Amino acid sequence: MHCLEPPLVIEVEPDLIELNARWNSSARADCAIAVMGKASAPGRAKTRLVPPLTPEQAASLNTAFLQDAVANVLDAGRTAAVASYVAYGPAGSEQFFRDHLPEEVRLVECCLPNFGDCLLRAVCALLDAGHDSACVLNADSPTLPTRYLLDAAAALAAPGERIVLGPSEDGGYYLLGMKRAHHGLFRDIDWSTASVCRQTCERAAQLGLEISWLPSWYDVDDAAMLERLHAELEARADGAHHTRAALRLVMAS
Repeated sequence: MHCLEPPLVIEVEPDLIELNARWNSSARADCAIAVMGKASAPGRAKTRLVPPLTPEQAASLNTAFLQDAVANVLDAGRTAAVASYVAYGPAGSEQFFRDHLPEEVRLVECCLPNFGDCLLRAVCALLDAGHDSACVLNADSPTLPTRYLLDAAAALAAPGERIVLGPSEDGGYYLLGMKRAHHGLFRDIDWSTASVCRQTCERAAQLGLEISWLPSWYDVDDAAMLERLHAELEARADGAHHTRAALRLVMAS
């Protein structure tokens, strides 16, 4: 590792080691993308959308966002060597994801107190499974263009050490990709603030890492962005199938 500080130790549970062994025995895609997913429970999912939504509506929308994010990664995998994962929480919620996602999506439990540790665990799990590169992707951008995912995979397939960063308009990022688990990228970050992307760039510079940039996109995590999402879907005829259906139910109630 090129970390300036001692690397954070992430323990890999025995069941994850068994999963990795099973994954390693089959054909693998070059780039793995893990959607960071949270099980939908009223009052615990998409709480910043309450109000204007009810807790139940927000939970339903959380499920739809997750399903569309996963569908996006699966679409990328039909064009390029991309494998689909969900890094999920809370602990013990695997059945929720089994019930709502396609069978080919692989699951990794990533439930740790610090969000940076969750991201790092996901990256480590994907790389330990034998993939050449790993990306973590948020589940808050259901209309993210698939070509951005393809661009990320292509950048990581090119020679040379680098990371790929997809900045969010709110100062965070919707995607972070790398070829090795650079622990320093996840340390001393003020998560859930407008400083996340800037601080990540600073960590990358400290580690001597080149950044390949994706176009910026928006997260749907407040009422204003929910209105923007609704307007975008009204203006186009395709994309985000699950989110469209969930929003129709919200608007009809």
